[in-house]
Amino acid sequence: MLADDSYLTLSSLSQGIYREKGSKFIGLACPIFSEGEIKEQLSKWRKEYYDASHHCYAYKLGKDRPVYRVNDDGEPSGSAGKPIYGQILSKEITNVLIVVIRYYGGTKLGIPGLINAYRTAAKDAIDNGNIILRTLRERYRIVFSYPSINEVMKILKESDVTFISQFFDNDCKIEFSIRRNSGEKVKSRLHKIDGLTMELFSTS
Repeated sequence: MLADDSYLTLSSLSQGIYREKGSKFIGLACPIFSEGEIKEQLSKWRKEYYDASHHCYAYKLGKDRPVYRVNDDGEPSGSAGKPIYGQILSKEITNVLIVVIRYYGGTKLGIPGLINAYRTAAKDAIDNGNIILRTLRERYRIVFSYPSINEVMKILKESDVTFISQFFDNDCKIEFSIRRNSGEKVKSRLHKIDGLTMELFSTS
């Protein structure tokens, strides 16, 4: 059983292909971490496969309260996006975008045929990829006065954080990330330091 701050996703881009009655379905699956990233990837693939008849997709983003969307891109309602999304659910992965690009071969497949084609292309793309375990990490920014630097650094180094940026002056700033399940303990220790402020600004 996964820890409550862990999830399964793809490690990198993977591809699958399905052919039926002259039509070719290219499944492309990749890890994503924001809706902005999804828009960029969709735009990239639409330009790359500009001559395709359809670009149908589904994505799932997040773990606790996931955001998801399905898109049939002109295919009959429910015949493309939902079968693609069904494969995301069946593999229990998240933070993933799957696009199935269709080149029409001149013969209609009917709704059952379309469902099978989009589902199979999506499944092939996932199966050809590498599913990995990731942990949710929270990213923090802290601001504190220079005399507190030794105490702050001692806490951070004992807490297995990943340093992102550091600035030391009269007012010091540090950005770091830490596994979500460890975040509360670090926060409670840092908040005991006089004048220190702490801001959470992303989770991924």
